[in-house]
Amino acid sequence: MAERNENIRNLLQTRVLEHGDKIFLISEVDGREFSYEAFSELVARTARLLISRDIKKGDVVSLLLPNSAEYIVAYFACWSIGAIAGPINSHLKPEEIEWTLENSESKLLLAGSEFLGKLEGRKSPAVIVFDDADGVTSDLAGEMPDTHIASGDDAVIIYTSGTTGKPKGCLLTHENLIANARQIVEWLGFGPDDRLLSVMPLFHMNAVSVTTMSALYAGGSTVVSPKFSASRFWDIIEKYKITSFGSVATMLSMLLSRQDSAGGDRTASDNSSLKFAMCGSAPVPAEVLNRFEETFDCLVVEGYGLSESTCRSTFNPPNKDRRPGSCGLPIGNEMRVVDDENNDVADGELGEIVLRGPNIFRGYFKNAEATKKAFEGGWFHTGDIGYRDADGFFFIADRKSDMIIRGGENIYPREIDELLFTHPAVASAAAIGVPDELYGEEVEAFVVLRDGKTVSEADLIEFCREHLADYKCPKRIHFLAEIPKGPTGKLLKRELAKLRPTG
Repeated sequence: MAERNENIRNLLQTRVLEHGDKIFLISEVDGREFSYEAFSELVARTARLLISRDIKKGDVVSLLLPNSAEYIVAYFACWSIGAIAGPINSHLKPEEIEWTLENSESKLLLAGSEFLGKLEGRKSPAVIVFDDADGVTSDLAGEMPDTHIASGDDAVIIYTSGTTGKPKGCLLTHENLIANARQIVEWLGFGPDDRLLSVMPLFHMNAVSVTTMSALYAGGSTVVSPKFSASRFWDIIEKYKITSFGSVATMLSMLLSRQDSAGGDRTASDNSSLKFAMCGSAPVPAEVLNRFEETFDCLVVEGYGLSESTCRSTFNPPNKDRRPGSCGLPIGNEMRVVDDENNDVADGELGEIVLRGPNIFRGYFKNAEATKKAFEGGWFHTGDIGYRDADGFFFIADRKSDMIIRGGENIYPREIDELLFTHPAVASAAAIGVPDELYGEEVEAFVVLRDGKTVSEADLIEFCREHLADYKCPKRIHFLAEIPKGPTGKLLKRELAKLRPTG
């Protein structure tokens, strides 16, 4: 599929000319359907609303919305005028949302009414309640301004968990998003007949890139669902004839648990439209992968990527040639495994995964130091440790950082540590990820109390819940006399797992 679209606005216009009357977007929650042409008109109306609020090219428009057709319209409205969409994780607490708005220098916030309670007391940026895109009106009419949007112009600022305790704003360009959509479509063989399910949260790039932008690039359709529901999932697949969906290992486990508890009421014939499930964020346990494929007759295609690579950098082949346990092969970007001196290591040897290609982000917002460090030697350093086998398949073995991945959400322990340090009874703290059957990893913390101070585990957990998104909060807190340290004073987090109570 030859493309000459330098920005997402042009890509959408091209698809409208090719598939105008065809359904592009379906809202699963209320059954609304939008053809390519109707979707484009809705985007244009919303774009005029942004312009009426003095939004210009390069301005950040933050998005705090539920998974919905409105979320997708909001993204494209920003892109159509050269504004930068700033998705905000809706699980964040008010102070975390406030920090993100201020750090990104957001000029406007489109919010769902259900999240307005998190914005009480805020004076800026201005907030527009964006519950119904169909009802959007503005004082502007006529042709849209023909703002020049280059392929290298920023399209998204998405915040990634930061190793220093604060997230970093990852800047993705129009070229990045189009390139990753092209890579995914060409690798997985998506076409106009494919209908993808967007059930992953739209504040992550997975749903934006894998099941929304890829559907657009392929000339196919996307169905957006508010959230994953194991009890309703297969009914949605059957009703809308879904051909593929994005997922994380936790979702596959929940579907298996539901099947077990329901006495095996779901048969493969009900899922006949499905070609495969796409799965990322963390490796799928072999037992889960095998059981899912056997139970639902649906291939699981694992992949790997980061926000900094727009989304996907690798995928297994969407056929029996894939390697269970491997994150697959590069789908269009270059990929190497290097040592600490940036030299390639031999196949089978562990090293750091580094990336280069058109889907790799251009840098972190207002953080030249972090950007320079990330692109040492001209390649993006992922911080993930892995290896390549003799056939070119990549495997992720560990993380250079201590990042925890809970149900597809990235959590950096440093943020939790620093919050616990602020409690008056805490002298030292360290959070780690521990194995969890459902979420892959769960958060637990170890705490040393100040002399003469006392506090309960329940009180410390509640303290965390007051300041952090629930998914970041420790589910257990263990009290120690001392946290193990190395010769330089660095906390030895790997040793902590050995100190967890048994039984």
